Amino acid sequence: MSAANKFTHLDENQQPHMVDVTEKDVTRRTATARAIVQLTPEIMAQFDGQELQSKKGPVFHTAILAGIQAAKKTSDLIPLCHPLPLTKCKVTIEPVDEVRVEVQATCTTDAKTGVEMEALTAASGAALTLYDMCKALSKAIVIEDVRLLEKTGGKSGDYKA
Repeated sequence: MSAANKFTHLDENQQPHMVDVTEKDVTRRTATARAIVQLTPEIMAQFDGQELQSKKGPVFHTAILAGIQAAKKTSDLIPLCHPLPLTKCKVTIEPVDEVRVEVQATCTTDAKTGVEMEALTAASGAALTLYDMCKALSKAIVIEDVRLLEKTGGKSGDYKA
């Protein structure tokens, strides 16, 4: 296997390790990820154009805060992620159609490694919180299409889905 085709988180003995970024330069890095959450017509019927209200409180606002918190905890959840100083994390939730919403998370850092995992974790954490906040109304909620939409910065360059 050529060096270009190797997993970066495996050493020469195929053992997991945290990638050494000691010699890398600090650069501005951004990443945007999304998750689609398929709710139900009954849940979306309670959407007032701005927010869903539940007995647990404002659903979208709570999910946004959970997404931001998840981004800040990424290295605690994903074993080989470096802890990163986030300089920005923005999470939005927008209706896509009569039953689906899109969670989008953008994270920025000035660091030696990328911020894709933080954006993906933010989108996932917000989507899971939507499920938690709405599960009393339906267990049929589906979280789908969690993916990186774009990233900038770093040695591998920019990416756009």
